[in-house]
Amino acid sequence: MARHDYDPATAPPDDRPAAKAKAFDTTGPRAWRGSLAGEAIGSANTILAYATDTVGEGPRLHVHPYDESFVVIMGHARFFVGDEVIEAAAGDVLLAPAGQPHRFENAGPGRLQTIDIHHSPLWIQTDLD
Repeated sequence: MARHDYDPATAPPDDRPAAKAKAFDTTGPRAWRGSLAGEAIGSANTILAYATDTVGEGPRLHVHPYDESFVVIMGHARFFVGDEVIEAAAGDVLLAPAGQPHRFENAGPGRLQTIDIHHSPLWIQTDLD
């Protein structure tokens, strides 16, 4: 189905060129991990790739002054956002709102792979544990 959500004449393109940069190395044997600050490519969002094969492993409890979205690419995750516990699997997308402490862990079995979108051109974080 064709989409026509807006009139392109009302939002002309800006003068930024297309940009490309590498966030992680896909040639090594380990799970993909890496990050790319949005400012490196003129974007308002910073992208992280996170993966672990270890059940129970994940980032420590932390908080950001902006929203963070998570796309579960592979496996199963358990997210802790504020007082909520959310089970997620490949294909799920979650939001940790700005100022909400959050973390996640590999719920197993197997590898957990996520793409984490920081809604900021820079990665700004305070670890809480």
